[in-house]
Parts: sequence; structure tokens; C-alpha cells
Amino acid sequence: MENNFIVSARKYRPQTFESVVGQSHITTTLKNAIARKQLAHAYLFCGPRGVGKTTCARIFAKSINCLNPTADGDACGECESCRSFNEGRSFSIHELDAASNNSVDNIRDLVDQVRIPPQVGEYSVYIIDEVHMLSQAAFNAFLKTLEEPPHHAIFVLATTEKHKIIPTILSRCQIYDFRRIRIEDAVEYLKSIASNEGVTYDDESLHLIARKADGGMRDALSMFDKAVSFCGGKLEYKEVAATLNVLDYDTYFSLTSAILEGDYKGSLLIFDEVLSKGFSGQTFASGLASHFRDLLMCKDPQTLPLLEITGSLLERYKQQSAACDIGFLFSAISLLGTVDGGIKTATNQRLHVELGLMKLAGLCQKKKFDVAIPTLPDLHIGSAEAQEGGQNVAPAPQGATQTVTATSQGAMANVTATPQSTTPSAPTDVSTTSPAAATPSAVQTRASSAAHSAMPTAPMAPKAAPDVAATAQPTPHTPTPSRSKTIFGGSISDIMRGDQGQDEEQEAVIFYDPHAQKKITDNWDSFITHLKTFNARLSNALQTTRVAGHTLSVEVSTELIREEVMRNQPEITELLHRHCNLEGSIILDVVVKENNDEAKPLRPVDKVRFLAEKNPEIAILIKELELEL
Repeated sequence: MENNFIVSARKYRPQTFESVVGQSHITTTLKNAIARKQLAHAYLFCGPRGVGKTTCARIFAKSINCLNPTADGDACGECESCRSFNEGRSFSIHELDAASNNSVDNIRDLVDQVRIPPQVGEYSVYIIDEVHMLSQAAFNAFLKTLEEPPHHAIFVLATTEKHKIIPTILSRCQIYDFRRIRIEDAVEYLKSIASNEGVTYDDESLHLIARKADGGMRDALSMFDKAVSFCGGKLEYKEVAATLNVLDYDTYFSLTSAILEGDYKGSLLIFDEVLSKGFSGQTFASGLASHFRDLLMCKDPQTLPLLEITGSLLERYKQQSAACDIGFLFSAISLLGTVDGGIKTATNQRLHVELGLMKLAGLCQKKKFDVAIPTLPDLHIGSAEAQEGGQNVAPAPQGATQTVTATSQGAMANVTATPQSTTPSAPTDVSTTSPAAATPSAVQTRASSAAHSAMPTAPMAPKAAPDVAATAQPTPHTPTPSRSKTIFGGSISDIMRGDQGQDEEQEAVIFYDPHAQKKITDNWDSFITHLKTFNARLSNALQTTRVAGHTLSVEVSTELIREEVMRNQPEITELLHRHCNLEGSIILDVVVKENNDEAKPLRPVDKVRFLAEKNPEIAILIKELELEL
């Protein structure tokens, strides 16, 4: 039986400039050049595969040799030149595959052929496909002819890798960059072909074909033929997805719903089903990342056109996008990019992808159980009385200024709130029954850091005029050698004033920068480098610092290092304030890291005994082999 089937890529190959899909900027320029008789002697068509480079070169060659061209520059299709071209017997249009004819001898034969004038038509057009495959010597042999060819010769070079062509060739050509064909244009062209072939379809099927083709019309037409062969005269989305070995959208929508609920078990089951269908883990991870990218594009109307999806599918994306947080989508895309990049080198690829899915579900679980904690500036701290075993803190009135005074043992003694009012009020009595309470000292979050806190006080809150009638006689203040200090930050000038003998008790106004953590984190590395120029030991000690809001938690290995950090605490916080442009107070919490490990032996004999004590098997081995220490 005679086979008259012709693949769609050949059967529906454009014959005019108007029928070329998605390259209007190229076809318009070429038509205008033909109409105005402004033809260059060399053209370079570059772009991705299957976007119409060779097709446009053939249409161009056919149009400039047409004996009766139309007004807009297209070929008539009826003259002898057009008929000979359509029948494949034209001697005025020559096509050369540079991939298999890339030597100097091939170019020399071409140069000799260029001298022969055309038999029909005005120009001899030489279309050289995959021109980047020419060797360096072949390029050099082609330079002179390409720059100054005979009047009747026109060269059209086509390539997918423009960067491989030497600059001397590029400078002799008019360069036309072909674009990837948009999904919308490819879908419209597939609809016209399906109508001509009598094939019914749904929009999702054609959209899937166009998206899988990745901007190449030739690939899209090949996939269309394959889908028609499998599905018959009716294209359905599920069957087309199975034919093209593409995961359908339902899989990604279901998986995203499970991840948003924190259901890692359901996510793993969906992934197992995907693997059972024959898909690889890399295909799955890449597709899921693209799905999250599409959800992110739906979050803003300005980025919605980047989605390249229409119809009911677009509505599904909008609905699921509304349930996704932008921060989660950014984190998910970044995580999946890491999974996709490392899957090739992973020993267990399935486990590698499963770990990524569990991390995604963990992101949503964390968000689900996170509790909103009010920022410190929103908290109102009232007066408190230090009691044995705990403290009582009463809420402060609206508009109060927060003040803190502490005992020398580091426990918080009084927390008072001074209303901002023009009415005079009685001063706050900050004395306690303990003699140490009259001595100003550092306010600390840990009792272990009390004796080493050395920060100056923050600016004092304004005090109201005392009411003698309403105020009891305060407890006399006993001067002590220690001076008032806090760990909430201060300036060098405060330290200098303290050294000059200002030992009177002060009240530190506590205020916190809500952006302190971000400022410190962003500038921490440069701060450590800057600190190293002043004190390398402090810089090394602060390497293991953890930042949580306005609190810096520092773990050091010895008590000596902790004392060193606390002794230089004012300089550290002052430098950090200036370097990070902080506007609030800082808490520096320094603790000694617990280390219960025994001292490791230094002599070889001691090392062997140490290992034998830790591992009885080694002792047995020494005994069985009769080894001597």
C-alpha cells in the first residue's frame, strides 16, 4: 500500500512571509528590503531550533527571484522561478549543510560555484545551515568571498550557536535574531492545523504540546503528529500527557495541596505514584519547581502574563496561588532548585527528592504552628517587686516610659513606668531591703553573667518634681566603688563619665529596634572583620554568636574568654551600634559552653589506653594479638 503521509512539519511548512509564526519582526524587515531593493550580500539568521530560520531563508530566496512579485514583497508562486523552486529543481537556490561540509575543500568548491550566474531569476542564493560547524580554516577561506561576492550572489547563513562564529564573519553579515515562539502563537497555529486535519481537541492538550515544545514550532508539530497517532481523531489532555511523557497538572496541584497542609506522608505517596509511571526524580523536581514558579506569577497582576496559560487552567492556578504565601513560594523554589542541582550526584536519588518534599512540608508545618509574638516596643512594663522565687510585673499605663533598675546579683529588682504627664508626681522609690539593692549594677538575662556586665546606662528618663507631702523619706544611699552599668548598650562618652566618679543610681530607658536582627545579620561578617583590626581575640570569640532579635548569644569555651568579652562589652556594643546603624538597645548574653569530655591524651601510649577504655573491642584485640604498649 502506498504511503502518502507527510509529517506536519513538512506539510504545513510556511510558504509566505505571512504564514511564518511568531517572527513578525524578521518577516517585516525582509519584505521591506525586497520591496525597496535594498538587499545585502550576506545575512545571518540565528536563534533556537525550530523557529523558522531555514524556512525564512527559503521564502526570502524564492521572493527575490520571483519574476512577478506581489506588492508587499511575497512571491507569486506562478512564475517559472517559483514553480522550479516548489518542485525542487531550481538552480538559483543552493542549500549547503555545514555540519557535513565543513572543510576548506568544501568552501573552495563553493567559491568556485559562486562565480556561475543564475539561469532563472536575478540572484543565486546560497543557504548555509549550521554554519557554526565550519572549521577555523574554512571560515578563513570563506572571508574574502563573503565580504565581496559577485553581484548576483547572496549568502544566507543559519545557526543555533551564534557565539561560535568568529567576529570577522559576523561583521560581514546582517544579523537577524529569531525569537522563541510564544505558547499562545503555537497554540493558535496548532488549532488551525487540527481543523484542517479534522482533529478535535481541548485547549489543555494543545497548550501542553506547545509548552513541551519550548518555543520550537517544528518540535510542536512533531508532538502533535505523535499525539494524533496515539489518541486518534480526538485529543484529550490525560492521553496527550501520557503520550508525551509529561506529568499532568493534576499531579502538581494535588501535591501542592498536600504540602500546604504539611502532609509529608501524602506528598511521599504522590511521588511514589509518579515514579511508578516511569518518570525520573529530576523531571518531577523540575516540574514541581516550574509549578511553584507559575503560582508565584499569579500573585501579582503585572506578572500574570508571564504565566502563558489561559482558560480554566488559569483559574485553578489563581485559586491555589491565593492559598500560598509569597515567602513560602520563594523558599520552595529555592529548595527545589537545590534538589534539582544535586540529584545527578546523589547516591540515592529517590531519597534525595523525598528529603526535599519533607522539607517543603516542614516549611508549612512550621508556619502552621508559629505563634505571633508582639514586638518588644509594643509591650507595656509596669512596676514589679523582686520576690524570693519570682517577680510580679503589673501592666503600665498607656504612654508610659519603660525603666529598669537591677540588683548587684543580676536579678531584676524594680521595673517602673513613668507616665508622660505635665502634672508633678512623686519620685519612685527604688530601694529594697537588701543592702546590695542600693548599689547600681547591670541588668542581665542570665545570673551567670551578672558580675561581668560592663555596659553604660542608656539616656535617663526625665523625672517629675517630687511631692514632699506625699513622699516618704527615701532610704539613704550608700556609695560603693561600683558604678551603674547596663548591658543594653551605650556610648564611649558614658563610660568616660562613669570613670570620672558618677556613681549615682540611674534608670535605663529600654527601647528596641524592631529591625535589629536583620541589620545585625546583614552586617555581621563585615563587623567581625572590622573588630579584628582592633582586637583579634574578641573577633575570634564572637564567631559563634547567634542573633535573636536584639539579643546576641555568645558561646565561649572557657571562663577566661567570657570574662574578656564581658570586660570589653561596652566597646563591642558601641562599635556594633555604629557599624550596623542600630537605633535600639542590645543584650549581650555570654555563656561558657559545657564540655564534659575528658582531656585527650597526648602520648601514643595514653592514646591507646584511652581508646581501649572507650572501646572494649580494642582491648580484646590488643590482648588476642599480644600487642605491647
